[in-house]
Amino acid sequence: MFWTRLASGVVLLAVAIGAMSLGGIPLALLLWVISLIAFRELTRALKCASDEKKPNGLEIIGFLGITGYYLLLYFTGDFMLLMMCAVGVFLAVMFAYVFLFPRYGAGQVTAAVFSYLYAPVLLSFIYQTRMCREGIYTVWMILISAWGCDTCAYVVGKLIGRKKIFPVLSPKKSLEGCIGGVLGAALIGWLYGFFFVEKAFPDGNMAWIIALICAVGAVMSMVGDLAASAIKRNMDIKDYGKLIPGHGGIMDRFDSVIVTAPMTYFLTVLLLTAGA
Repeated sequence: MFWTRLASGVVLLAVAIGAMSLGGIPLALLLWVISLIAFRELTRALKCASDEKKPNGLEIIGFLGITGYYLLLYFTGDFMLLMMCAVGVFLAVMFAYVFLFPRYGAGQVTAAVFSYLYAPVLLSFIYQTRMCREGIYTVWMILISAWGCDTCAYVVGKLIGRKKIFPVLSPKKSLEGCIGGVLGAALIGWLYGFFFVEKAFPDGNMAWIIALICAVGAVMSMVGDLAASAIKRNMDIKDYGKLIPGHGGIMDRFDSVIVTAPMTYFLTVLLLTAGA
């Protein structure tokens, strides 16, 4: 199991690095596919899907909405058009709810809208971060915040973890591990900023800003991880899927990245690229 998980993790990291390095079409396509799968996993977990093999009308609206959203993201990147697309999906779900009543319950309708906003829309901020000014440097803060925090929290928790901070939701997480994860992500961010990012911004002291962004992103990554775990506990499921050997589904592996991406994007625009 360990070696399967390790191999899957290496492959995922290689794919992520390749797509984020290239940006443009490869990254947009990868995020589109991941978003479709994550949306399906969420709707199944939240009992929106009426049949595990065949998507229902609400899911079809979601799939079309995700596709339209990523087409607009790639070809225009216009914030107003993207918001119009998101609102359009919401209205389409409302139409289906009203005109097909009582085919879909209120819980299914809520789950469909939530699933669309949770994974596909939030994941799109990876692309937006990559395509903003100097995005080839700043996009890596998302992975540092999410996976760097996860690794550091695991190591620190194993070594000195004592106080259980979420005993019901996540019994293995400790206060020491959480603190170690945030500080570890901040340290990795500072090292990355000092040795790499400051070469792109020679007139600014960016290392400390990178460290701050990674620290905040690390906090959000833990929130994302715990939120995804809470859904699984509420719905009494072990994993969101079986796509990734040793990890589960897309939501099991990208739960922290999903929430970290928008926070990293906004902090990058506010603190880093705006002052460059």
